[in-house]
Amino acid sequence: MTDAVSRRGRFDGFWTVAFAFLIVMAFATLPSPLYGLYRAREDLSAFTITVVYAVFAAGTIATLRVVDAVARRIGRRGVMLGAVATMMVASGLLAAWKDLPGLLGGRLLTGVSVGLAAGTAITYLVELRVRADPTASVARARTIGTSVNVGALGVGPLIAGCLAQWARWPLTLSYLLFVVLGAVALIGLAGTPETGAPPPGPVADRGAADSPGSVRLPVPAAAAALAAFSAMGLFAGLSGLFLATTLHRPSPALSGATLFLVFTCGVASQLATARMRAPQVLASGTASMLAGLVLLVVSVRLSTPSLTLFLLGGALIGAGAGAVFRGTTGIVLEATAPENRLAMTSALLIALFVGLSVPVIGAGVALNQGASPPDTVLWFAILVGLGISLSGWVLLGRRPSAER
Repeated sequence: MTDAVSRRGRFDGFWTVAFAFLIVMAFATLPSPLYGLYRAREDLSAFTITVVYAVFAAGTIATLRVVDAVARRIGRRGVMLGAVATMMVASGLLAAWKDLPGLLGGRLLTGVSVGLAAGTAITYLVELRVRADPTASVARARTIGTSVNVGALGVGPLIAGCLAQWARWPLTLSYLLFVVLGAVALIGLAGTPETGAPPPGPVADRGAADSPGSVRLPVPAAAAALAAFSAMGLFAGLSGLFLATTLHRPSPALSGATLFLVFTCGVASQLATARMRAPQVLASGTASMLAGLVLLVVSVRLSTPSLTLFLLGGALIGAGAGAVFRGTTGIVLEATAPENRLAMTSALLIALFVGLSVPVIGAGVALNQGASPPDTVLWFAILVGLGISLSGWVLLGRRPSAER
């Protein structure tokens, strides 16, 4: 009886962490459909919006580089508590200070919170699952973690877009909602068991096996994650601009729904390929992304741009990126020692967030220099298509090594 109750509590901790991870990642892309409102309010250029996005990406990547050391000092639960608390501070700042400095500061704090959560949560979920049932397979826990990581990125824009379209205070209400959700997550995390508490004695006394410098992400896996999420990054950062200027659909709700479609398809592809082998997942994901890029280019270069093709291209790109991410995550983590998985996850996610951010910054610079949106999309698609094809070819060529 006592053992059953204990196991039930530990499993509940799993879903508490999943919920906390979900709201932090949802907050990462929450302002995407609101950038049009910020542009109108502050007369911001497309380049300024890319700077705001770059600040977020810089905060995320910098935090991912140190999250392993932070977790060794304060444990997995401590890192997740810090991630949620930082998200709440960022949300409060964005709700209270709507000028450009407030937007920049809020997005920088958002990047820190996302880096803390993304670099910790998947490993934490796997460890909680093993703690609840030592004989259980970790594949389901890892699939839930990667699905939340991708899917939540579409939840935030959908909420913000709908509230901005049909509720009052469009630049305030969604942020206040996430302050409330963060408070709920903090209460739940307070009772969640720790799985990675630091051992007695100085951290320096630990072996070098789990130091970040001793863990190196394979170049093909990094390239695949970066290329796959480049296209999703373009949607996250600039889809609202393309919808308003090229497709003449400035609706915040449509912008949010577009991102929800893209990232939800990423989750669906991960679930649909759960029983497939990694090479098959990678090949199908690459094919899906290439088809989506073609449709994306066609949709904005027609004499009458097509919203239907734009959305279909985004759906295929999202599905392909989700499949590529799932395949590379599984291959890399299964080949990594347990004590190094947190550092390896951080390395993989750094590649992911570089992919999410660099194309947006590059596209913003091109638009600011006078390039048209259709030409920007064309060159972007060519570069990403070459990147995903080359990295996929290299990874498939390494298949025997990966399977071992």
